[in-house]
Amino acid sequence: MAEEADLDKDEKEKARLYESAPSSVIFEAIRREGEHELSRPASALWWSGVAGGLAISLSVLCKGFLASFLPDAAWAPAISNLGYSVGFLIVILGRMQLFTESTITPILPLFLAPSVAKAGQIARLWGIVFVANLTGCTLAAAVLVFGDLFPDNRFAGILSVSRHFAQATATEHFLWGIPAGFIIAALVWTLPRMESAGEVMMIVILTYMIGIGGMSHVIAGSTELLILVFRGELAPGMTVVSGILPGLAGNIIGGTGIFATLTYAQVRGEI
Repeated sequence: MAEEADLDKDEKEKARLYESAPSSVIFEAIRREGEHELSRPASALWWSGVAGGLAISLSVLCKGFLASFLPDAAWAPAISNLGYSVGFLIVILGRMQLFTESTITPILPLFLAPSVAKAGQIARLWGIVFVANLTGCTLAAAVLVFGDLFPDNRFAGILSVSRHFAQATATEHFLWGIPAGFIIAALVWTLPRMESAGEVMMIVILTYMIGIGGMSHVIAGSTELLILVFRGELAPGMTVVSGILPGLAGNIIGGTGIFATLTYAQVRGEI
């Protein structure tokens, strides 16, 4: 009991220090994390990214399960999208690699010390993590379609949310991907200030907003699209061109082009 009390005290002291810390201190903490990510071996990034793609697919699974219980009503997404946060909780708290988190974390070292070598490291990280995430999503989608793991009515809920996501045009995926990328980058920025319970609450709130807002998160959305590809409802090429790539571009603009840039501008004079 004494050890638990000491841990609680340490957690509260850590949270107090972060809450009182200037933004430049948070910037430095995330920059150092970014340097660590850039230096990780390719194999570590790959397997963590595959695990992240598999885990984020639970967002689609749980959202679909909740949707299968609800009527076709205007208020139903307000409940079903609570399931959308599940995959993000597992990925972020489990410290798995997720591409959209990488739109800010490794970018801050580049902003602080721009170089061709640093840009090359970021391209390596992005390439490995993105392909690994899609590999995990592909495996998850294949298991969901061919594994016959769930009753038909539950799988019908998964199909309904996937078909709804697939109705968006390439332009909509791009535009809706911008706020999603911004929100994930903001989540990465705010988490160092949170206590453990606060982390969970922040992840749930912000990812729920992505779900209920109908925004395009390229990795979670890829699972939805790939489910329909394996069922023969979407062509693979069009899925990549009209769904995955526009969402990817939107997420990068929102996370790196807007949030990371504004964050660096905010603290540049203090560094």
